[in-house]
Amino acid sequence: MLSAPWVCRNCTRALQRKAASQFVRLASNETATAPGLAPSLVRRAKSLSAEHDALQKSLATTFDPLKAKRAGELHRVAAALAAWHESLSSMSELQSMADDPGQDPDLASIARDELGIERGRVEALERNLSASLTPRHPFADMPCMIEFRPGPGGLEGRYFADSLFKMYRALCMRRGYRASVLKYEMAEAAGDQSSSAGESPLQEAILEVQDPGAYDIFRSEAGMHRVQRIPSTESKGRVHTSAVAVWVLPSFPQSAASDDASDDVESDFYVNPQEVKIETMRARGAGGQHVNKTESAIRVTHIPTGTTVSMQDHRSQQRNREDAWKLLRSRIASQRAEQREEDAARLRNSVLSQTQITRGDKIRTYNYNQDRCTDHRAGLDVHNLPDVLDGGDTLDRVMDAARDWLVGKEIEGVIAEEEAQLKRSR
Repeated sequence: MLSAPWVCRNCTRALQRKAASQFVRLASNETATAPGLAPSLVRRAKSLSAEHDALQKSLATTFDPLKAKRAGELHRVAAALAAWHESLSSMSELQSMADDPGQDPDLASIARDELGIERGRVEALERNLSASLTPRHPFADMPCMIEFRPGPGGLEGRYFADSLFKMYRALCMRRGYRASVLKYEMAEAAGDQSSSAGESPLQEAILEVQDPGAYDIFRSEAGMHRVQRIPSTESKGRVHTSAVAVWVLPSFPQSAASDDASDDVESDFYVNPQEVKIETMRARGAGGQHVNKTESAIRVTHIPTGTTVSMQDHRSQQRNREDAWKLLRSRIASQRAEQREEDAARLRNSVLSQTQITRGDKIRTYNYNQDRCTDHRAGLDVHNLPDVLDGGDTLDRVMDAARDWLVGKEIEGVIAEEEAQLKRSR
């Protein structure tokens, strides 16, 4: 006689196959959707999946590059929806087997065990399906620049700006990202003094992460980073609070520059040279004979927006000019993208218009006394602050939570947009 476990597992598979077609019909009904997935998201996913299938059929007979591109964009939605439906089908059949009073006890027991596993899989697939429905950021696949500027807090703010700069640079080294220092400028008034921890009084720094997709990885790090600690110069042991502004900008790729993409007036990176004022000046600060003897420093100003970029890190005026133009294009592109997002949020009157990230938000706190790092958006507290500041695995947890929060807000925007469209169609 065959052993019970072997019989049960095969019976489970047979019953799942038998009920699959019936459950797929049920899953097409909104009442069959899982509680954790909004019906508006399911409707959107089905609509996009149907469009994907129609494009695939069309491409099978006649190739069209625009249709192929659109089909590629929709593939992740179609694949996520199919996997979710399959998992729902398995979970429904396992539930029926577990609840059937006439079911073989061994089979029912195995069904209950596998049901718990399948529920977890459905939840993961729901998150994946929701994320696939969010519009991909137009700069998601690009390299990025991370800018650091001290905010309120005086010298302590400058010191912590240097700590954050070193933190992200260490993270890039650990992950193997190609990162280069585009700008590193110390405050003149602070001189060469450093903190007891070896921090420099940073005025402004720019770290360029050259790997494709870096913008998508780091975009959730933009905002005000707050530090709470006792400065080494504090004699009464009082905790001081300072802040550092972090910007994450898309970096104009060198390959695009070689293809003259910067001349495309439709590109976010396009800047009309006639609208830019260029000034040369002598470099300032430490630097030996080079400083104050050659006009290698460059300042470029975009007249329509008033955006100004100064660059003096290199001895070569041409190199400073190239880096200044690169940074100017990135700032202008970021401003244009932000404006589009704000306009879209106002048009659809979504939750994003009320909870959108702004540069003035304090997104994270680094508390030295409590050995704690808190991401206020994700509601996450982690300890082992030295590992965070060293760019270690603990920082990965914080950044992952921040990205999940950002995706969650984007999903809320998709839901709000779908519900608004549904109301207009009624």
